[in-house]
Amino acid sequence: MPLSLDPHLHQPARLQIATVLGTVDKAEFAKLREITAVSDSVLSKHLAALSDEGYVRLSKSPVNGRSRTWVSFTRAGRKAFADHMKVLQALVASAERAAAQDS
Repeated sequence: MPLSLDPHLHQPARLQIATVLGTVDKAEFAKLREITAVSDSVLSKHLAALSDEGYVRLSKSPVNGRSRTWVSFTRAGRKAFADHMKVLQALVASAERAAAQDS
């Protein structure tokens, strides 16, 4: 069965979240909010959707006396992101081949 784009990761803010999580063990909520440039409530909804799908894990821990929310990929999330990236790379390669044939 051919791979297809993952609808849970394809939305731009979720793709940004996944890209960050693909490079770190965990990311703080505030950093993800800064990177995605969305409000707390919008980021919370995206993280809830990814969590409901089993792609991310949310945890809280104190930093300087304040509770911070941390986000990390699950094994399923890391695999889904890798598969999603393979499809994107295949699409880019296909577009590049088509452009080369047209020139």
